[in-house]
Amino acid sequence: MTTSPPSSNLSLAKAGRYLTFSLGAESFGLPVLNVREIIRLCPITPVPRMPEYIKGVINLRGTVIPVLDLRAKFQMPGTAYGERACIIVVQLRNPAGGSTLIGAIVDTVEEVVQLGQAHIEATPDFGGLPSTQFILGLATLNGGVKTLLDIEKIFLEDGPIDIPSNPKT
Repeated sequence: MTTSPPSSNLSLAKAGRYLTFSLGAESFGLPVLNVREIIRLCPITPVPRMPEYIKGVINLRGTVIPVLDLRAKFQMPGTAYGERACIIVVQLRNPAGGSTLIGAIVDTVEEVVQLGQAHIEATPDFGGLPSTQFILGLATLNGGVKTLLDIEKIFLEDGPIDIPSNPKT
């Protein structure tokens, strides 16, 4: 008797190009088609009453972009930003059908890699916890493992980030 694997054990990641980056000793990948640019860490203006992982906003050539710290979002230990820390600006579809730009602070950007389906594994079942909702799959590359992330779920998990344009005091 054969059984098919549960659908939750199938990889959601597709073959293609991924921008890889690190947070501490962990290595991650984002679909390169969603990446708009990579910029140096710059001054971030805090916005009151935002979740802890939202560091604030930046002005990128006249466009105000919310910036989040992926370490804080993933509940990883905080650390001072090193000289290689940068902001990856990604473009996401918003629920209204348009698109929005959001920045993510990472420790280092590694490289852009081309992954074939043979390099991508399904997310393992950890027995309920921890949650793997942000993970599309795992890539085995050069003897290491890179976690491929679902950027839509990471950035829009709590709904679109609503940065007040004219906060009243």
